Amino acid sequence: MCASSPRAWQLMLSGRRLDLLNPSTEDIEAEDIAHGLSRVARWNGQTKGPHAFSVAQHSLLVEEIFCTLAPSAPHEDRLAALLHDAPEYVVGDMISPFKAVIGGDYRAVETRLLAAIHKRFDLQTPSTAALTLAIKEADRITAYLEAVTLANFKEEDALMIFGKPPVDLSFNNEFLTPISSENAKGAFLNHLATLKG
Repeated sequence: MCASSPRAWQLMLSGRRLDLLNPSTEDIEAEDIAHGLSRVARWNGQTKGPHAFSVAQHSLLVEEIFCTLAPSAPHEDRLAALLHDAPEYVVGDMISPFKAVIGGDYRAVETRLLAAIHKRFDLQTPSTAALTLAIKEADRITAYLEAVTLANFKEEDALMIFGKPPVDLSFNNEFLTPISSENAKGAFLNHLATLKG
């Protein structure tokens, strides 16, 4: 009996088959991204509230903080910030310590998926180093806020891991209140449509 290659594609609700090894832009749909991200829990679900805090909500908060840090950023950069964790609609959200343990293979799949997503939404691939750093800074600040507000971190631990956020940072506190997956999906899709213009 011949051994067959393991399946490397994920069937989406849209009916698309997304190949993880060679993702095609034709198989990437905004609805699938929003649906998946709205059902993936940040912090492995270890957050306060009646609903999981989803990657969709996290992405909205990262984009808002990115805009606070770079108020004149063009829509394309804001869209890149919103989509920074979009590969997680397929591969899920692994906590940073686990990503560090499994290393290279996971990162390679994530990088391929993000490149295909960027192409699908007409974004530069890869992003410039400056944009990547700015999004990482917004992501780091968001992680700090989530840690102390939702994930039960002591402030000293969050400061040690994520660093201190800017004191004068203004953002929508509603984004730190976990909402249902259906509402998170709708909010993500609406914002994505606005940024695609």
